[in-house]
Amino acid sequence: MDEWEEEVLREILSFYRGERSELIPILLEIQANFGYLPKEAILFVSEFLNVPEGHIYSVASFYKAFRLLPLGKNRITICRGTACHIRGAHQILQEAEKVLGLKEGETSSDLKYTLDTVACLGCCALAPCLTLDGKVHGLMSPEKIKTVLASLEDGGESDV
Repeated sequence: MDEWEEEVLREILSFYRGERSELIPILLEIQANFGYLPKEAILFVSEFLNVPEGHIYSVASFYKAFRLLPLGKNRITICRGTACHIRGAHQILQEAEKVLGLKEGETSSDLKYTLDTVACLGCCALAPCLTLDGKVHGLMSPEKIKTVLASLEDGGESDV
């Protein structure tokens, strides 16, 4: 852990009393600052709250809101809602997994990509759809997902 990270953690913890009941708010604040829960931060919190690291990991892995690994630079989120499911979201997810060499929920080792799914993006008229770094891409197909992902490889942003 570098000096900046340690300073951020100390600042976060300075607002808490060190009570076990503060675990989830502390973890949420750490994740808001780092984008995930670094191992070093978990050790820091373990010592601050006087709880075993294993307990913190069990809480962090139980709640979907927490990430134990950093997100990739490019985050692809594929909708699995009813409209998207009916119109082929599964095939789009399979194609994205194949192209990226990742499974749902994984981040590439170079931290370039994170592939996730979500229950619904709320863009049913555009089904099947996905978001790429927060931007909605609708009317997806396995061929179209290849084009979107290829544009990332070229360093550009696709408007597909």
